[in-house]
Amino acid sequence: MQPSKSSLSGLTLGAIGVVYGDIGTSVLYTLKEVFGSGHVPFTPANIYGVLSIVFWTLTIIVSLKYVTLVLRADNGGEGGLVAMLALASQSVKHKAPALRKWMLLIGVFGTCLFYGDGVITPAITVLSAVEGLDVVSPAFRRSVIPLTLAILFLLFWVQKHGTAGIGKFFGPVMVLWFMAIAALGIYHIAGHPEILAALSPYYALVFIWQQPGTSFIILGAVVLCVTGGEALYADMGHFGRKPIRIAWFSIVMPSLTLNYFGQGALLLAEPEAVKNPFFMMAPEWLTLPLVGMATLAAVIASQALISGAFSVTKQVIQLGYLPRLQIHHTSTRDTGQIYLPFVNWSLFVMIVLAVVLFRSSSNLAAAYGIAVTLDMTITTVLTFFVVRYGWGYPLALTAAATGFFLCIDLAFFSSNLLKLIEGGWFPLLIGGAVFTLMTTWKDGRELLTQTLRETSIDLKSFLDSVFVNPPARVAGTAVFLAAQPGMVPNALMHNLKHNKVLHAQNLFVTVRNHEVPWIGMDRRLQVEPLGSDCWQVVVHYGFKNDPDLPKALSLLEGRNIDLNVMTTSYFLSRDIVTPTLGSGLAPWREKLFAHMHHSATAAAEFLNLPSNAVVELGSVVEI
Repeated sequence: MQPSKSSLSGLTLGAIGVVYGDIGTSVLYTLKEVFGSGHVPFTPANIYGVLSIVFWTLTIIVSLKYVTLVLRADNGGEGGLVAMLALASQSVKHKAPALRKWMLLIGVFGTCLFYGDGVITPAITVLSAVEGLDVVSPAFRRSVIPLTLAILFLLFWVQKHGTAGIGKFFGPVMVLWFMAIAALGIYHIAGHPEILAALSPYYALVFIWQQPGTSFIILGAVVLCVTGGEALYADMGHFGRKPIRIAWFSIVMPSLTLNYFGQGALLLAEPEAVKNPFFMMAPEWLTLPLVGMATLAAVIASQALISGAFSVTKQVIQLGYLPRLQIHHTSTRDTGQIYLPFVNWSLFVMIVLAVVLFRSSSNLAAAYGIAVTLDMTITTVLTFFVVRYGWGYPLALTAAATGFFLCIDLAFFSSNLLKLIEGGWFPLLIGGAVFTLMTTWKDGRELLTQTLRETSIDLKSFLDSVFVNPPARVAGTAVFLAAQPGMVPNALMHNLKHNKVLHAQNLFVTVRNHEVPWIGMDRRLQVEPLGSDCWQVVVHYGFKNDPDLPKALSLLEGRNIDLNVMTTSYFLSRDIVTPTLGSGLAPWREKLFAHMHHSATAAAEFLNLPSNAVVELGSVVEI
């Protein structure tokens, strides 16, 4: 169903505010870093060449790859690397199962790199905006770092209150930002209209042909112009494919192009402006207001990334790669408005560390690039599997289409490897640490499930034996949570052992998360009668659904199952994991898993169970 004109304009405005914050603030630092690196001799011919490379980088990577191709690869309307990973995994599940394990590892690593990018991007964006004060007066130089940290603290502190109230202003503010940067560009282009000749790929090709070594090196700085390119795909579920495309081609791309070419025109006229071409585009009286507007745009860009980190973490938890974390819903109307305290403050600490460690946007530019270009490469690889196995396109056509983008991605990634020692190690270190946590949790869960299965008793056989000489039955309904259907939950064993009673009605419930974004209420439950007023229930969720077990079980009404809130109790097994020497995981990984398992948020809270109706019975499990 196509959105109406009014809703389409509203979604387009929202996309400008959320999706394009990062890439919209890239004009603050891209050309400054390209020419500030010292690798490019400052000549008019090189200004034309660099501008042409920047324009065609935006065209190929954003307009062609993301907006035209990748946005088509939606997973039930959802986008982002997690959705792409799930879609690619489903595509090869039956057609190329041997590839699935390796593809999952690659995709999970790409998701981990998002957190590395999530640390660098807010740091470099806010710092670049505040550094505009140095253009106003060198006396402000000492205030740049403290002011940046204060702005970042306020941004992360406000997260617990939610951003639904101020979020409606993001679109209008960013539209104003794009109008402002476009106007600055037009003003300077009017003085040197010949700069528009750099729109031709001829100047990029000549620059690359005459200076291949320099061209390769500066790709590490040119990549800054596509900061936040992944957000186009990640936010597709919120705004839809069409609004994101309209926003890009009608407002964002033209505004960025005009500003970059305006900066180029300024550099032709005033070469000394190279130290900060963006802020030196403005007349002296306008510099301070421009710094304020740039800081506001940087905050909005950072907010979009923080919200993205919350959303990605929730999805990863439900796919089984991270333990349950505390999740607060900050809006009663929009279920997507969530706050994860652990993720919020972990990101803040790492961003503060980045700002204090690197101390300037130029130094942070050295750290930026490796994570995002590797993410871009992984997205292209996963797209190949979706196009080939999911859509069924011929191998030659698929390889040609994705192979072209893969060559571009690898060129940018290879160039950014040159910055590994200068700072590229920082986001890789963060991504590697998160990858270690995710794979340890996934492998540990599989080992725990295997251990429980080996020591488990078949549920049907157990119930048959129990009802030969049944215990006393008490009024009410008992809901026993089990890791796997068909297994006797430890909570049932302990309840019979200590309380020696069985409820009038018993539900044995297993919650399963699937590699699809959404599962509707019509497919939520799978019910199997076991006799003697006992039922096996499997509850299905997609990785973007909000788990709510009482709400799901309410669908059983009409099946002679009493789920009265006052007479229903939930019995959970609280497993205490004990690492042992054996053929499981490496000892340090088993200890790490045991600690993560112990620290995980209680299942009762995650599944939205009423706290006054939950009974937890502990048991020790050796792995």
